[in-house]
Amino acid sequence: MTSRRNLIKSLSLLPLAGVLKPAFFIKKNSASELPKSAERDYFKELGIRTFINAAGTYTFMTGSLMREEVKKAYIATSYDFVNYHELQDKVGARLAELLDCEAATVTSGAAAAITLGTAGTLTGLDPEKAGMLPHLDGTGMKTEVIMQRKHAIEYAQAIENCGVKVIYVDTAKELEKAINKNTAMYYFVNFLNYEGEIQWKEVLEICQKHNVPTMIDCAADVPPVENLFRFQRMGFDMVCFSGGKGLRGPQSAGILMGKKKYIDAALLNAPPFGDTIGRGMKVNKEEIVGMLAAVEDFLSRDHEADWKLWEGQINLVQNAVKDFEGMNTEIKVPELANVVPTLHLNWDTSKIPISGDELKEEMRNSHPSIEIAGGGKNSVSITTWMLKPGQERVVASRLNEILTQKTT
Repeated sequence: MTSRRNLIKSLSLLPLAGVLKPAFFIKKNSASELPKSAERDYFKELGIRTFINAAGTYTFMTGSLMREEVKKAYIATSYDFVNYHELQDKVGARLAELLDCEAATVTSGAAAAITLGTAGTLTGLDPEKAGMLPHLDGTGMKTEVIMQRKHAIEYAQAIENCGVKVIYVDTAKELEKAINKNTAMYYFVNFLNYEGEIQWKEVLEICQKHNVPTMIDCAADVPPVENLFRFQRMGFDMVCFSGGKGLRGPQSAGILMGKKKYIDAALLNAPPFGDTIGRGMKVNKEEIVGMLAAVEDFLSRDHEADWKLWEGQINLVQNAVKDFEGMNTEIKVPELANVVPTLHLNWDTSKIPISGDELKEEMRNSHPSIEIAGGGKNSVSITTWMLKPGQERVVASRLNEILTQKTT
Protein backbone atom coordinates (compact mmCIF):
# COMPACT_ATOMS: atom_id res chain seq x y z
CA MET A 1 0.00 0.00 0.00
CA THR A 2 2.87 2.36 0.80
CA SER A 3 4.44 1.90 -2.64
CA ARG A 4 1.09 2.54 -4.31
CA ARG A 5 0.74 5.77 -2.37
CA ASN A 6 4.24 6.82 -3.44
CA LEU A 7 3.40 6.02 -7.05
CA ILE A 8 0.28 8.17 -6.97
CA LYS A 9 2.11 10.95 -5.15
CA SER A 10 4.92 10.92 -7.71
CA LEU A 11 2.50 11.90 -10.45
CA SER A 12 2.60 15.43 -9.07
CA LEU A 13 6.24 15.62 -10.19
CA LEU A 14 5.34 15.26 -13.86
CA PRO A 15 5.57 18.37 -16.09
CA LEU A 16 2.53 20.60 -16.24
CA ALA A 17 -0.09 19.23 -18.61
CA GLY A 18 0.02 22.33 -20.79
CA VAL A 19 3.71 21.81 -21.58
CA LEU A 20 3.13 18.46 -23.28
CA LYS A 21 -0.38 19.07 -24.57
CA PRO A 22 -0.62 18.65 -28.35
CA ALA A 23 -2.13 21.47 -30.36
CA PHE A 24 -5.27 19.53 -31.20
CA PHE A 25 -6.02 19.32 -27.47
CA ILE A 26 -5.45 23.02 -26.94
CA LYS A 27 -7.81 24.01 -29.71
CA LYS A 28 -11.39 24.47 -28.56
CA ASN A 29 -13.96 22.14 -29.99
CA SER A 30 -17.68 21.67 -29.50
CA ALA A 31 -17.16 19.27 -26.62
CA SER A 32 -15.29 21.92 -24.59
CA GLU A 33 -18.00 24.56 -24.88
CA LEU A 34 -20.57 25.04 -22.16
CA PRO A 35 -23.31 22.54 -23.02
CA LYS A 36 -26.63 23.92 -24.09
CA SER A 37 -28.16 21.38 -21.76
CA ALA A 38 -27.18 23.74 -18.93
CA GLU A 39 -30.19 25.80 -19.98
CA ARG A 40 -32.56 22.89 -19.43
CA ASP A 41 -34.89 22.98 -16.45
CA TYR A 42 -33.99 19.58 -15.05
CA PHE A 43 -36.16 19.95 -11.97
CA LYS A 44 -39.20 20.66 -14.14
CA GLU A 45 -38.39 17.72 -16.42
CA LEU A 46 -38.10 15.44 -13.40
CA GLY A 47 -41.28 16.73 -11.82
CA ILE A 48 -39.46 18.17 -8.80
CA ARG A 49 -40.94 21.28 -7.26
CA THR A 50 -38.52 24.02 -6.24
CA PHE A 51 -39.22 26.26 -3.25
CA ILE A 52 -38.32 29.52 -1.58
CA ASN A 53 -36.11 28.73 1.41
CA ALA A 54 -37.18 30.78 4.44
CA ALA A 55 -36.16 27.96 6.81
CA GLY A 56 -32.36 27.79 6.75
CA THR A 57 -29.44 25.68 5.59
CA TYR A 58 -30.90 22.23 6.23
CA THR A 59 -29.22 19.38 4.40
CA PHE A 60 -32.56 17.81 3.43
CA MET A 61 -33.43 21.15 1.83
CA THR A 62 -30.15 20.91 -0.13
CA GLY A 63 -28.25 23.33 2.07
CA SER A 64 -27.53 26.72 0.56
CA LEU A 65 -27.13 28.12 -2.94
CA MET A 66 -23.57 28.48 -4.21
CA ARG A 67 -22.27 32.00 -4.76
CA GLU A 68 -21.61 33.04 -8.36
CA GLU A 69 -17.83 32.93 -7.83
CA VAL A 70 -18.14 29.34 -6.63
CA LYS A 71 -20.18 28.32 -9.66
CA LYS A 72 -17.63 29.98 -11.96
CA ALA A 73 -14.80 28.10 -10.26
CA TYR A 74 -16.75 24.85 -10.48
CA ILE A 75 -17.31 25.16 -14.23
CA ALA A 76 -13.82 26.52 -14.96
CA THR A 77 -12.15 23.47 -13.43
CA SER A 78 -14.39 20.90 -15.13
CA TYR A 79 -12.53 20.78 -18.46
CA ASP A 80 -9.12 19.41 -17.45
CA PHE A 81 -7.47 16.65 -15.46
CA VAL A 82 -5.12 17.30 -12.53
CA ASN A 83 -3.31 15.22 -9.94
CA TYR A 84 -5.63 14.82 -6.97
CA HIS A 85 -2.88 14.95 -4.34
CA GLU A 86 -1.33 18.05 -5.82
CA LEU A 87 -4.69 19.79 -5.98
CA GLN A 88 -5.58 18.95 -2.37
CA ASP A 89 -2.11 19.96 -1.16
CA LYS A 90 -2.10 23.32 -2.91
CA VAL A 91 -5.71 24.19 -2.13
CA GLY A 92 -5.08 23.11 1.47
CA ALA A 93 -2.01 25.35 1.68
CA ARG A 94 -3.99 28.27 0.29
CA LEU A 95 -6.83 27.67 2.75
CA ALA A 96 -4.37 27.47 5.64
CA GLU A 97 -2.94 30.82 4.57
CA LEU A 98 -6.37 32.39 4.31
CA LEU A 99 -7.57 30.92 7.61
CA ASP A 100 -4.33 31.55 9.51
CA CYS A 101 -3.88 27.96 10.63
CA GLU A 102 -1.17 25.33 10.26
CA ALA A 103 -3.03 23.19 7.74
CA ALA A 104 -6.41 22.61 6.10
CA THR A 105 -8.06 20.28 3.63
CA VAL A 106 -11.34 20.09 1.75
CA THR A 107 -13.59 17.21 2.80
CA SER A 108 -16.97 15.90 1.63
CA GLY A 109 -18.85 17.93 4.22
CA ALA A 110 -18.39 18.51 7.95
CA ALA A 111 -19.33 14.90 8.79
CA ALA A 112 -16.46 13.63 6.64
CA ALA A 113 -14.15 16.13 8.34
CA ILE A 114 -15.16 14.58 11.68
CA THR A 115 -14.55 11.02 10.46
CA LEU A 116 -11.22 11.78 8.80
CA GLY A 117 -9.97 13.83 11.74
CA THR A 118 -10.89 11.03 14.12
CA ALA A 119 -9.19 8.48 11.87
CA GLY A 120 -6.04 10.58 11.83
CA THR A 121 -5.80 10.58 15.62
CA LEU A 122 -5.95 6.77 15.52
CA THR A 123 -3.52 6.03 12.69
CA GLY A 124 -1.09 8.91 12.79
CA LEU A 125 1.06 8.77 9.66
CA ASP A 126 1.10 4.98 9.47
CA PRO A 127 -0.48 3.86 6.15
CA GLU A 128 -0.79 0.26 7.35
CA LYS A 129 -2.97 1.37 10.25
CA ALA A 130 -5.05 3.48 7.85
CA GLY A 131 -5.89 0.28 6.00
CA MET A 132 -7.12 -1.41 9.20
CA LEU A 133 -9.92 0.95 10.22
CA PRO A 134 -12.57 0.45 11.52
CA HIS A 135 -11.21 -2.85 12.90
CA LEU A 136 -9.21 -1.78 15.93
CA ASP A 137 -8.83 -5.05 17.86
CA GLY A 138 -5.24 -6.19 18.00
CA THR A 139 -3.91 -3.18 16.09
CA GLY A 140 -2.45 -1.27 19.01
CA MET A 141 -4.48 1.77 18.08
CA LYS A 142 -6.46 3.71 20.66
CA THR A 143 -10.12 2.83 20.94
CA GLU A 144 -12.02 5.62 22.74
CA VAL A 145 -13.26 9.15 22.05
CA ILE A 146 -14.69 11.26 24.86
CA MET A 147 -17.59 13.69 24.59
CA GLN A 148 -20.13 15.24 26.91
CA ARG A 149 -23.47 13.52 27.24
CA LYS A 150 -25.18 16.87 26.58
CA HIS A 151 -23.29 17.01 23.28
CA ALA A 152 -24.63 13.66 22.10
CA ILE A 153 -26.06 14.24 18.62
CA GLU A 154 -26.70 11.95 15.67
CA TYR A 155 -23.65 13.32 13.85
CA ALA A 156 -21.43 11.58 16.39
CA GLN A 157 -21.96 8.53 14.17
CA ALA A 158 -19.18 10.05 12.06
CA ILE A 159 -16.81 9.29 14.94
CA GLU A 160 -18.08 5.76 15.58
CA ASN A 161 -17.57 4.96 11.88
CA CYS A 162 -13.88 4.67 12.76
CA GLY A 163 -14.58 1.78 15.12
CA VAL A 164 -14.04 3.66 18.36
CA LYS A 165 -16.23 3.62 21.43
CA VAL A 166 -17.66 6.97 22.55
CA ILE A 167 -17.23 7.60 26.27
CA TYR A 168 -19.78 10.05 27.66
CA VAL A 169 -19.07 12.36 30.58
CA ASP A 170 -20.98 15.15 32.31
CA THR A 171 -18.47 16.92 34.54
CA ALA A 172 -14.85 18.03 34.54
CA LYS A 173 -14.13 15.45 37.22
CA GLU A 174 -15.63 12.69 35.05
CA LEU A 175 -13.57 13.90 32.09
CA GLU A 176 -10.33 13.69 34.09
CA LYS A 177 -11.27 10.19 35.22
CA ALA A 178 -12.25 9.03 31.71
CA ILE A 179 -8.90 9.90 30.13
CA ASN A 180 -6.67 6.84 29.84
CA LYS A 181 -4.19 5.13 27.54
CA ASN A 182 -7.00 4.27 25.10
CA THR A 183 -8.23 7.85 24.72
CA ALA A 184 -7.73 8.98 21.12
CA MET A 185 -9.53 12.31 21.11
CA TYR A 186 -12.10 14.63 22.69
CA TYR A 187 -15.03 15.72 20.50
CA PHE A 188 -16.79 19.02 21.23
CA VAL A 189 -20.05 20.24 19.62
CA ASN A 190 -19.83 24.01 19.45
CA PHE A 191 -23.51 24.93 19.28
CA LEU A 192 -24.08 22.93 22.47
CA ASN A 193 -21.35 24.70 24.43
CA TYR A 194 -23.76 26.25 26.92
CA GLU A 195 -25.76 23.03 27.25
CA GLY A 196 -22.86 21.12 28.70
CA GLU A 197 -21.33 21.62 32.14
CA ILE A 198 -17.77 21.68 30.73
CA GLN A 199 -17.28 24.54 28.31
CA TRP A 200 -14.53 25.54 25.86
CA LYS A 201 -11.82 26.74 28.23
CA GLU A 202 -12.08 23.97 30.82
CA VAL A 203 -12.21 21.22 28.19
CA LEU A 204 -9.08 22.59 26.56
CA GLU A 205 -7.23 22.96 29.85
CA ILE A 206 -7.93 19.35 30.86
CA CYS A 207 -7.22 17.83 27.45
CA GLN A 208 -4.02 19.81 26.92
CA LYS A 209 -2.79 18.78 30.38
CA HIS A 210 -3.21 15.12 29.38
CA ASN A 211 -2.06 15.56 25.75
CA VAL A 212 -5.46 14.54 24.38
CA PRO A 213 -6.21 15.93 20.87
CA THR A 214 -9.36 18.04 20.65
CA MET A 215 -11.82 18.42 17.80
CA ILE A 216 -14.63 20.97 17.63
CA ASP A 217 -17.62 20.59 15.32
CA CYS A 218 -18.49 24.05 13.96
CA ALA A 219 -20.54 22.86 10.98
CA ALA A 220 -23.09 25.70 11.11
CA ASP A 221 -21.00 28.33 12.88
CA VAL A 222 -20.40 30.85 10.11
CA PRO A 223 -21.43 33.60 10.03
CA PRO A 224 -19.90 35.44 11.81
CA VAL A 225 -16.69 35.48 9.81
CA GLU A 226 -14.61 35.63 13.01
CA ASN A 227 -15.52 32.03 13.76
CA LEU A 228 -13.30 30.84 10.93
CA PHE A 229 -10.34 31.85 13.12
CA ARG A 230 -11.72 31.80 16.65
CA PHE A 231 -11.64 28.17 17.64
CA GLN A 232 -8.23 27.12 16.39
CA ARG A 233 -6.83 30.25 18.05
CA MET A 234 -8.70 29.19 21.20
CA GLY A 235 -6.62 26.02 21.16
CA PHE A 236 -8.64 23.27 19.47
CA ASP A 237 -6.42 20.94 17.44
CA MET A 238 -9.01 20.32 14.71
CA VAL A 239 -11.96 22.44 13.57
CA CYS A 240 -14.69 21.19 11.23
CA PHE A 241 -16.86 23.43 9.04
CA SER A 242 -19.60 22.70 6.54
CA GLY A 243 -19.04 24.17 3.10
CA GLY A 244 -22.65 24.19 1.98
CA LYS A 245 -24.16 26.32 4.73
CA GLY A 246 -23.08 29.87 5.55
CA LEU A 247 -19.94 29.65 3.43
CA ARG A 248 -22.18 29.13 0.37
CA GLY A 249 -19.86 26.61 -1.23
CA PRO A 250 -20.74 23.18 -2.67
CA GLN A 251 -23.11 21.41 -0.29
CA SER A 252 -21.09 18.21 -0.46
CA ALA A 253 -17.89 19.95 0.67
CA GLY A 254 -16.47 21.00 4.01
CA ILE A 255 -13.22 21.98 5.69
CA LEU A 256 -11.01 20.25 8.25
CA MET A 257 -8.45 22.69 9.61
CA GLY A 258 -6.02 22.89 12.50
CA LYS A 259 -2.66 21.42 13.54
CA LYS A 260 -0.63 20.10 10.63
CA LYS A 261 0.18 16.73 12.18
CA TYR A 262 -3.51 15.91 12.50
CA ILE A 263 -4.48 17.18 9.06
CA ASP A 264 -1.63 15.20 7.46
CA ALA A 265 -2.78 12.09 9.31
CA ALA A 266 -6.39 12.69 8.26
CA LEU A 267 -5.31 12.91 4.61
CA LEU A 268 -3.70 9.48 4.86
CA ASN A 269 -7.20 8.13 5.56
CA ALA A 270 -8.88 10.15 2.79
CA PRO A 271 -9.52 9.69 -0.93
CA PRO A 272 -8.13 8.72 -3.34
CA PHE A 273 -6.64 5.85 -1.32
CA GLY A 274 -8.83 2.83 -1.94
CA ASP A 275 -8.23 0.84 1.22
CA THR A 276 -9.13 3.48 3.79
CA ILE A 277 -12.25 4.39 5.70
CA GLY A 278 -12.47 7.67 3.81
CA ARG A 279 -12.51 6.30 0.25
CA GLY A 280 -16.26 6.86 -0.07
CA MET A 281 -15.86 10.47 1.12
CA LYS A 282 -14.62 11.62 -2.26
CA VAL A 283 -14.55 15.32 -3.17
CA ASN A 284 -14.23 16.05 -6.86
CA LYS A 285 -11.78 18.59 -8.22
CA GLU A 286 -14.57 21.07 -8.95
CA GLU A 287 -15.75 20.95 -5.33
CA ILE A 288 -12.22 21.34 -4.00
CA VAL A 289 -11.61 24.51 -5.99
CA GLY A 290 -15.21 25.61 -5.42
CA MET A 291 -14.60 25.40 -1.67
CA LEU A 292 -11.53 27.58 -2.01
CA ALA A 293 -13.54 30.09 -4.04
CA ALA A 294 -16.26 30.05 -1.37
CA VAL A 295 -13.78 30.87 1.41
CA GLU A 296 -12.15 33.62 -0.65
CA ASP A 297 -15.56 35.10 -1.44
CA PHE A 298 -16.75 34.85 2.15
CA LEU A 299 -13.66 36.54 3.56
CA SER A 300 -13.93 39.41 1.09
CA ARG A 301 -17.65 40.05 1.54
CA ASP A 302 -19.16 43.15 3.09
CA HIS A 303 -20.61 41.30 6.09
CA GLU A 304 -22.17 44.45 7.50
CA ALA A 305 -24.10 44.95 4.26
CA ASP A 306 -25.22 41.29 4.31
CA TRP A 307 -26.46 41.73 7.88
CA LYS A 308 -28.39 44.89 7.04
CA LEU A 309 -30.03 43.08 4.12
CA TRP A 310 -31.12 40.17 6.35
CA GLU A 311 -32.42 42.54 9.01
CA GLY A 312 -34.44 44.51 6.47
CA GLN A 313 -35.91 41.33 5.03
CA ILE A 314 -36.83 39.84 8.41
CA ASN A 315 -38.37 43.11 9.56
CA LEU A 316 -40.55 43.19 6.45
CA VAL A 317 -41.83 39.67 7.18
CA GLN A 318 -42.44 40.54 10.83
CA ASN A 319 -44.41 43.66 9.87
CA ALA A 320 -46.68 41.54 7.68
CA VAL A 321 -47.88 39.39 10.60
CA LYS A 322 -47.35 41.23 13.88
CA ASP A 323 -50.71 43.04 13.96
CA PHE A 324 -52.88 39.92 13.95
CA GLU A 325 -54.74 39.61 17.23
CA GLY A 326 -53.20 36.86 19.33
CA MET A 327 -49.91 36.86 17.41
CA ASN A 328 -46.58 37.21 19.20
CA THR A 329 -43.47 37.95 17.16
CA GLU A 330 -39.84 38.16 18.22
CA ILE A 331 -36.63 38.46 16.23
CA LYS A 332 -33.69 36.69 17.87
CA VAL A 333 -30.09 36.05 16.88
CA PRO A 334 -28.75 32.71 18.17
CA GLU A 335 -25.51 33.03 20.09
CA LEU A 336 -24.08 29.87 18.54
CA ALA A 337 -24.78 28.26 15.14
CA ASN A 338 -26.93 29.83 12.43
CA VAL A 339 -26.11 33.25 13.86
CA VAL A 340 -28.57 35.22 11.74
CA PRO A 341 -31.76 37.20 12.47
CA THR A 342 -34.51 34.66 13.06
CA LEU A 343 -38.19 35.50 13.35
CA HIS A 344 -40.12 33.43 15.88
CA LEU A 345 -43.91 33.40 15.66
CA ASN A 346 -46.29 31.94 18.23
CA TRP A 347 -49.98 32.59 18.58
CA ASP A 348 -53.19 32.02 20.49
CA THR A 349 -54.96 29.32 18.50
CA SER A 350 -58.35 30.45 19.82
CA LYS A 351 -57.82 33.69 17.87
CA ILE A 352 -55.74 32.31 14.99
CA PRO A 353 -57.14 28.80 14.41
CA ILE A 354 -54.20 27.09 12.71
CA SER A 355 -51.37 24.97 14.08
CA GLY A 356 -47.71 25.50 13.32
CA ASP A 357 -47.62 22.30 11.28
CA GLU A 358 -50.69 23.37 9.30
CA LEU A 359 -49.16 26.76 8.58
CA LYS A 360 -45.97 25.11 7.35
CA GLU A 361 -48.00 22.83 5.10
CA GLU A 362 -50.01 25.69 3.63
CA MET A 363 -46.80 27.64 2.95
CA ARG A 364 -45.31 24.54 1.34
CA ASN A 365 -48.38 24.13 -0.89
CA SER A 366 -48.30 27.76 -1.99
CA HIS A 367 -47.37 28.87 -5.48
CA PRO A 368 -44.43 29.27 -5.33
CA SER A 369 -43.76 26.76 -2.57
CA ILE A 370 -42.21 28.24 0.59
CA GLU A 371 -40.40 26.34 3.33
CA ILE A 372 -40.30 27.69 6.89
CA ALA A 373 -38.95 26.07 10.06
CA GLY A 374 -40.30 25.02 13.44
CA GLY A 375 -43.88 23.86 13.67
CA GLY A 376 -45.93 22.01 16.22
CA LYS A 377 -48.98 23.32 18.03
CA ASN A 378 -48.74 27.08 17.57
CA SER A 379 -45.32 28.27 16.43
CA VAL A 380 -42.94 28.52 13.47
CA SER A 381 -39.65 30.25 12.77
CA ILE A 382 -38.39 32.05 9.68
CA THR A 383 -34.99 33.18 8.41
CA THR A 384 -34.22 35.28 5.36
CA TRP A 385 -30.50 34.71 4.77
CA MET A 386 -31.14 32.04 2.13
CA LEU A 387 -33.67 34.15 0.23
CA LYS A 388 -32.98 35.66 -3.15
CA PRO A 389 -33.55 39.44 -3.09
CA GLY A 390 -37.27 40.12 -3.39
CA GLN A 391 -38.40 36.73 -2.13
CA GLU A 392 -38.99 38.21 1.33
CA ARG A 393 -42.02 40.02 -0.17
CA VAL A 394 -43.43 36.72 -1.41
CA VAL A 395 -42.95 35.13 2.03
CA ALA A 396 -44.52 38.11 3.83
CA SER A 397 -47.46 38.31 1.44
CA ARG A 398 -48.27 34.60 1.64
CA LEU A 399 -48.05 34.52 5.45
CA ASN A 400 -50.37 37.50 5.66
CA GLU A 401 -52.78 35.92 3.21
CA ILE A 402 -53.01 32.63 5.10
CA LEU A 403 -53.45 34.28 8.48
CA THR A 404 -56.07 36.63 7.09
CA GLN A 405 -58.05 33.68 5.73
CA LYS A 406 -57.92 32.00 9.15
CA THR A 407 -59.07 35.05 11.12
CA THR A 408 -61.93 36.34 8.93
